[in-house]
Amino acid sequence: MSKEEIFNKIADILAERFELKPDQITNSLNFKEDLNADSIDIVEFVLELEDTFGAEISDEVAENLITVGDAVDYISKHQA
Repeated sequence: MSKEEIFNKIADILAERFELKPDQITNSLNFKEDLNADSIDIVEFVLELEDTFGAEISDEVAENLITVGDAVDYISKHQA
């Protein structure tokens, strides 16, 4: 799956979960600062990423997923 396809799937998840318009989602979108996501939001998002992409994301890695771009890069390197 290409980075563009991964980005689009992540954008769909974020649009639904945080009620965003697709044009509001960029690689530099920061989960905590831009979306005001709390730790529960992040955990639920990471679980959804794992389900969607078949990638296992450790708690340590999840803490370092700061932006959409970070998530896209991680998934592109670790997808099943």
